[in-house]
Amino acid sequence: MEIIMERNYSEQERLDRARQRVKKIKGFYSHLLVYVVINLMLVVINVQNLEPGESYFQYKNFYTLFFWGIGLAIHGFSVFLPDFILGKNWEERKIRKLMNDEKKHWE
Repeated sequence: MEIIMERNYSEQERLDRARQRVKKIKGFYSHLLVYVVINLMLVVINVQNLEPGESYFQYKNFYTLFFWGIGLAIHGFSVFLPDFILGKNWEERKIRKLMNDEKKHWE
């Protein structure tokens, strides 16, 4: 009976982690959508404010796109890169190892 309870706990824990992961991915896609919409609006505003014959391709028109893009890239790396580098089950393996180490310490 104890094994069944532990198994259910593990399934619940995996479900909670999956929900947390989906929340992080959803947060990134929301961030990406806002980035695209705001930058498109800035392009329209900047184009409307150009003087006749003035080129759009000036560094001042790309500050927001560039620096916010760096932030967006960092957000994306934080969401997607840990699985790529550490493996899909890294968190679960690490938690089990730490729990086993703690258990040995108290025995």
